[in-house]
Parts: sequence; C-alpha cells; structure tokens
Amino acid sequence: MARGWERFKFGALLRARGIYKHLTLGARAAVIVDGRVLLVRHGYVAGWQMPGGGVDPGETAEAAARREVLEETGYVVDGDMRLFGLYHATGYTNRDHVALYVGQSAHQARAFEPNREIVEIGWFALGDLPQPMAPGAARRLAEIGEGRTPSPNW
Repeated sequence: MARGWERFKFGALLRARGIYKHLTLGARAAVIVDGRVLLVRHGYVAGWQMPGGGVDPGETAEAAARREVLEETGYVVDGDMRLFGLYHATGYTNRDHVALYVGQSAHQARAFEPNREIVEIGWFALGDLPQPMAPGAARRLAEIGEGRTPSPNW
C-alpha cells in the first residue's frame, strides 16, 4: 500500500508540473569495478538501484550519468563510459526513457553522507546483489553480466 501511495503522489507531482506532456530522458550508470557494482538505496522508493536521474537541458546523457554518480554516491567515474542501452521506462508515465551507461573505473571524491534522497550506498558482487533490488535494475545488471542484448523496456 505504501508503495502505491508513493507512486500516486509522484504521479500527481508530475501532472501538476506538466511533465506528463513531454518526453523525459534519464540516465543511469552501472559502475562495475572488479566484478562489483555501485548501487544506491533511495529513501522514497523500494529496492536498490544504479545511480541516476534526469538529464538537464543542455547536458548530454553521459554527463548526466556521471553527475548523478557523484551527487548520489561521492564517486567519480574515471575514463570512458559506454552506452549499454536506451530503454523505454513505463513505471510512472509512458513518456520516460533511460540511457544506461557502463563505467569500469571510479574513485571516491568525497565521503557519502546519507540524506533524504539516498539513504545508503554500497559495492556488491554482480552474483550476490542485495535484496530487494529494483526490478529494472536487476534486469539490466543481468543483461550486462550475462552479455545479453538489452531489451527495449526498462
């Protein structure tokens, strides 16, 4: 019930701001170093997820993914990031799209401090992910880990 209420409130916020009328683009990052992936746990939705968020006007999706990793975790993705897939995400609206980038090197630029948005971060082995995982994140990490072709939907 609580999750349904959170979705309702978030949907109402999107409708109030007119976001439902436009296509949205988000970016997420699968930062995988030595077989371990960097994940975040939000305070307002269930499940561990990859860091990510909206792409700002004038910003590339890759830059947004890098920015979100730093903002949410305190880590900086080093070197190249490769676009793994572009997905249609239908969790809140039918207009959302997510670009998923994979990075293979990172360093900690600042200590993580729990906050209202991100309450916890961690590095987890791809074969031993924490529970509960956000379903979309779990599917994407399985695609990456198993070398599968990305599905069209988040």
